[in-house]
Amino acid sequence: MDPLDELELLDCPNCGGTGCIEEEGGWCVYVQCLDCGAHTAELSYKNEEERRQAAQAVARIWNFRKVIRPNPGD
Repeated sequence: MDPLDELELLDCPNCGGTGCIEEEGGWCVYVQCLDCGAHTAELSYKNEEERRQAAQAVARIWNFRKVIRPNPGD
């Protein structure tokens, strides 16, 4: 089992939807709402330990409600 799957994420602060940890090409992770697209910043990594730390960090950022909204002002 991937340790990223064990991280607890609160509901989206923008719409209340479900957040999911995403990876981009094996170099960064971020959390994104499956409903509205709000997301955290991307944190890069170079190895498995950094990947785990980056995932924990984006989960904390998400749970602190620090997100980028896809359509500001809408």
